[in-house]
Amino acid sequence: VRVDVCSVAGDVSADEDDPELLRKPHRLTMSSLLPSVCPPCLPSRSSSCRTRPLSATSVGSVVVQDRLNELVRLFKGRTERQKERLIDPDESEEESPAKKDTAGGGEEEKEEEKEFKFELLGYEVKIPNLPKLPQMPGWLRAILEYRFPSSIDPFTDLIYVIWLFFVVAAWNWNVWLIPVRWAFPYQTPENIHLWLLADYTFDFIYIIDILVFQPRLQFVRGGDIVCDKKDMREHYMTTERFKMDIISLFPLEVFYYFTGVNSLLRFPRLLKYMVFSEFNDRMESVMKKAYIYRVIRTSMYLLYSLHINACLFYWGSDYEGLGSTKWVYNGKGNAYIRCYYFAVKTLITIGGLPDPTTVFEICFQLINYFVGVFAFSIMIGQMRDVVGAATAGENYYRACMDSTVKYMTSYNIPREVQNRIKTWYDYTWKSQGMLDEQELLIQLPDKMRMDIAVDVNYAIVSKVALFQGCDRQMVFDMLMRLKSVVYLPGDFVCKKGEIGREMYIIKQGEVQVVGGPDLETVFVTIRAGSVFGEISLLAGGGGNRRTANVKAHGFANLFILDKNDLAEILVHYPESEKLLRKKANLIILIQMRVLSHRITTFKHNQLVFESASLLSQQQRLQLQPSGLWLPS
Repeated sequence: VRVDVCSVAGDVSADEDDPELLRKPHRLTMSSLLPSVCPPCLPSRSSSCRTRPLSATSVGSVVVQDRLNELVRLFKGRTERQKERLIDPDESEEESPAKKDTAGGGEEEKEEEKEFKFELLGYEVKIPNLPKLPQMPGWLRAILEYRFPSSIDPFTDLIYVIWLFFVVAAWNWNVWLIPVRWAFPYQTPENIHLWLLADYTFDFIYIIDILVFQPRLQFVRGGDIVCDKKDMREHYMTTERFKMDIISLFPLEVFYYFTGVNSLLRFPRLLKYMVFSEFNDRMESVMKKAYIYRVIRTSMYLLYSLHINACLFYWGSDYEGLGSTKWVYNGKGNAYIRCYYFAVKTLITIGGLPDPTTVFEICFQLINYFVGVFAFSIMIGQMRDVVGAATAGENYYRACMDSTVKYMTSYNIPREVQNRIKTWYDYTWKSQGMLDEQELLIQLPDKMRMDIAVDVNYAIVSKVALFQGCDRQMVFDMLMRLKSVVYLPGDFVCKKGEIGREMYIIKQGEVQVVGGPDLETVFVTIRAGSVFGEISLLAGGGGNRRTANVKAHGFANLFILDKNDLAEILVHYPESEKLLRKKANLIILIQMRVLSHRITTFKHNQLVFESASLLSQQQRLQLQPSGLWLPS
């Protein structure tokens, strides 16, 4: 039996049929309505019926019910639209676009509500599309996609430095609070669970460091960096640090059952001191001004010594009895602050404390004085070394300038020259932070010096037209021979007729080519990135004399390349030498033409001036009265 949906309600004309029904004709057959019931007479169905599970009937009934509900919904919608047409047959044309939009919106909704076909027990079951999940933020995706590295570089990996910060924080928790909990009555039965929670949290950080981070640290063996997991783990297990890390986690807390929660049983946690030294080294290598961290660290050493003395003083007062004598703590006010105040006055030997009366108090005070003198002398000496290292460069600059001034004074150098030399020292120090860069780099290997020179100066030298097209390695070798020199305003870099032994590259500032009788006429201004003096280096046959006067317009920082250094470099690069000499000859030819043009122009102007003078004299002679002669 087959029921055609499109034949239902046939009294409606074809042009008034529901477009949705026409677009989606539903044909219902008995096989589609009753998929679970198969006629026994059909041989093709008999085998499937015998093997079909009993639950297929319920599944088929659900599918049939869904299809019938969909048909009922479509028929109701069609009936409502037919009623609207009968009530208002003359619809305005203005509403039709809106209905069209509505229909379009319905189509879009249909497209959005796509259904997925899912085959269940040999039958297709339509599953509605689930709503789309919101897009994951980029930072959350980066966290989820992050994979922990198999090996860690302990010197350059920032993640390892951050992890060291947490390990050092856990170590400082034990270093600072174990004495406080032992001496002061801050650990009580009411808050013991909070102390234990913090203790075991920081112990967990110790365990993660031993199991995850330390076995992944790269190391050097025979000059090679080892990144193999097994080798890194075995290397860590053979180091002294591994032994100290294991001892630091020795579980003395089992004695809590006999002694109660005593913080002194956590003393092995302090043996993980190597991580503190490593963290200090990494921080000094990462920070731009490491001396600031050194000053802070030395100050913390001082504060910690006072902290330990305050804890010992409270313990001694409690041992003697709080308030039993004038020397001990009387038990009033904040215990830690008052004991810390006593430690400061004792170790720094300020004085003004009550005299000890008992033998215990006298011995305690003698030890305090001895430790105070010894410890504070070390702290002050270390602080002096830190500050001295931070100001070593400035002290060297001051010493050099003082020696130079002393030398100029002894030889009665004019005051103007002395002022210019002082200005040079001051500007060079402020602009470069040093007087000679070569002194700083001379201790490094040639490869590292080349890397630094390339990073600092290659961007400037590569823009020079003279070196474009030359061998790249030749330019790198030349960068190592460059010397940085600062010229003051008005200083002559070179003068016409001098023997040229250097070539100049302008790093910063401007220079001017001057001439005229007083050397004040500016012909051209040369700015940063330009080169001059190359003709004297590359020209042969006596053409190594300066052809112009060049002086600094303001403060000018120039790179100087010596002729001998350039000759040593070009020996290994013959092709670059040919190219440079070809460019030098071309520059000389251009300058000769420019000079010839200037001479011709000058002679022409001189002839014009002389002709004008003669013409003026003739006119004056014609205007003179007869018998009179006026000198021209």
